Amino acid sequence: MAQQCPLLFRKVDATVIRINTLFVMSGVVAFLMTQYLVILLVLIVDFVLRLYGYKKLSPIENLSLLIQEKFSLPSKMEDAGAKRLAALFGVGFIAAIGVFSWFGLSVAVNITAAVYLLCAAPDLLFNFCIACKIYYLAKKIYPKKDA
Repeated sequence: MAQQCPLLFRKVDATVIRINTLFVMSGVVAFLMTQYLVILLVLIVDFVLRLYGYKKLSPIENLSLLIQEKFSLPSKMEDAGAKRLAALFGVGFIAAIGVFSWFGLSVAVNITAAVYLLCAAPDLLFNFCIACKIYYLAKKIYPKKDA
């Protein structure tokens, strides 16, 4: 079985998504430095807007598009499935960081943030999706049963 990512058969611009990733990673670092929960709230709202098709309302998406245009960065169209899966993981990590912070669990906040940053960095720098690797392993462990 070849390694696979989930497919949606819909294309998205991977360049814009990588810029989005940079903004989210910056937001997590800003939260770690300031401990302002509003930063995480903004990130979660932005993730939800992008995940549910309201990209025009997303400040991060709009800034990413502006940066792509201003720096004449090339578009690189890829299937949306892997990017959507990574975004779902991302919103889960950000929410977990917020919950841990709310309950004053600073060690859990730092570990969760470090894991998120370590998973997001390869995607940003090398277009290497950790979520796809987790998806592949999950499919191997829990194969779909034929009905």
